[in-house]
Amino acid sequence: MILTITMNPSIDISYPLGKLVIDRVNRINNVSKTAGGKGLNVTRVLRQLNEPVKASGMLGGDFGQFVRKHLDEEGINHDFSQIRSETRNSIAILHEGNQTEILEGGPEIRENELNTFFETYKRLLKEVNLVTISGSLPKGVKKDYYSTLIEEADRQNTKTILDTSGETLAKSLQGNPKPYLIKPNEEEISQVLGHKINTSVDLKNALKSDLFDDIEWVVVSLGKDGALVKHKKTIYKIDIPSIEVINPVGSGDATLAGLTYGISNRRTPEEIMRVGMVTGMLNAMNQKTGHIDVQRFNELFTQISVNKINNE
Repeated sequence: MILTITMNPSIDISYPLGKLVIDRVNRINNVSKTAGGKGLNVTRVLRQLNEPVKASGMLGGDFGQFVRKHLDEEGINHDFSQIRSETRNSIAILHEGNQTEILEGGPEIRENELNTFFETYKRLLKEVNLVTISGSLPKGVKKDYYSTLIEEADRQNTKTILDTSGETLAKSLQGNPKPYLIKPNEEEISQVLGHKINTSVDLKNALKSDLFDDIEWVVVSLGKDGALVKHKKTIYKIDIPSIEVINPVGSGDATLAGLTYGISNRRTPEEIMRVGMVTGMLNAMNQKTGHIDVQRFNELFTQISVNKINNE
């Protein structure tokens, strides 16, 4: 079974507007409210792939109960620890082909609440063979906390797959042991290395940095251009077919779910990369975030090209 960790979950609220009028009343009828957070998107896709999965993290207040209720309705197994403060809202205003987001910072976590979560985490690790850690940390939690989770997973012989950014990512890469897989974008690679990446050659050379030596997988999504992947010492370029993008939100989470699925099922490195690309594309082709049409899986799987580029 796979464990997904979302330390700062939310209620995702979507407001689709034909036009956003600033400094005026904007009325809307079709409001969407779902249990949100990057790790929960990963969870949904894994469940749609029929992979045993359980979600965990921290939830609080009436909003936390809303998240639990919606996960129950979706048939998603979960075991979140309780906090006193309210879980946050994340608002997306969809207007004129744009998406304007208003993201609350989230609750302030007390030391005893973090300790309670960690005990839950240690218990759940005994049930799983792989753990994914996604998204931001809430207030009151040190930026190196993911290193603590990675270390405990390693102690229990469980691989960790990490998808975060900024200082939290940088701190996680400074720890020992390292995560088994990370999924940064080009900007995040630039941040952790401390210099700008301008070309595909720069990116390929960046993946050869000593910083990534002890990380089995480094997956850099390039959007419609596919991905650049370092697996052990080998670098691959993945090319994907052109698709009709309906909703790109959550495609990175869906990609992570596919990679995790492939690793959990001991697929070959090439198959792992292909599965990750397919689930990311299927999410982008679906109106609902964190949802894929598995009936189209094989159709896209055969259209993906994976090539070694070490000597280019």
